[in-house]
This record gives sequence, structure tokens and C-alpha cells, in this order.
Amino acid sequence: MKNYLFLLVAILAEIIATSALKASDGFTRAVPSVITVIGYGVAFYFLSLTLRTIPVGIAYALWSGIGIVLIALIGHFVFHQRLDLPALLGILMIVGGVLVINLFSRTSGH
Repeated sequence: MKNYLFLLVAILAEIIATSALKASDGFTRAVPSVITVIGYGVAFYFLSLTLRTIPVGIAYALWSGIGIVLIALIGHFVFHQRLDLPALLGILMIVGGVLVINLFSRTSGH
């Protein structure tokens, strides 16, 4: 269970870093740029801890699936970016894939 907590920390740090990357305006703004670098460092460190026990494919599926959904929500609510129907359907399919892996796969490390 601790490894899934590490994965959650990695995902949250990556989401913060990606949001700051957008706000950094191409690394021209200092504070968001520093947050980006630190956030990705924290994210990769905690992902490395996760990979001690969770298979890399499963960890990455969770990382990317949850990350995509949360970044899309941040993009919509914070950066006022709109998603069209195909984008929303694609995100729903990613969520479905992550659920299938975690609920039905024997390789998920549970």
C-alpha cells in the first residue's frame, strides 16, 4: 500500500510541475520555472520508489491515466482551455483502461 502512496505523491508532483510549466511561459518566469524543476524531481524520485514493487507498465499506466485526467481538468478550470467531444471520449477511454488494468489484471501488483 505504501508504494501506491508513493505513486500518488509522484502523480501529484508531476501535475503541479506540468501546471507550473504552462505558467512558466517557456521558462521566462522564474517562480513557475523553479516549481517545474523541483516538481519533476520530486515526481521522478517518488516514481522510482514505486517501481521497486509495482511493475513499470502498471505504474506508468496509472501515472499517465490519472495525470491526463487531472491535467485536463486543470487546463479547463485554471487555464480556460476547452475540450471537444473527441478529446473527452479519449480521456474516458484512458480512464477505462486504467480501471481495467487495476481491477482485472493480475500484473497490477495488488
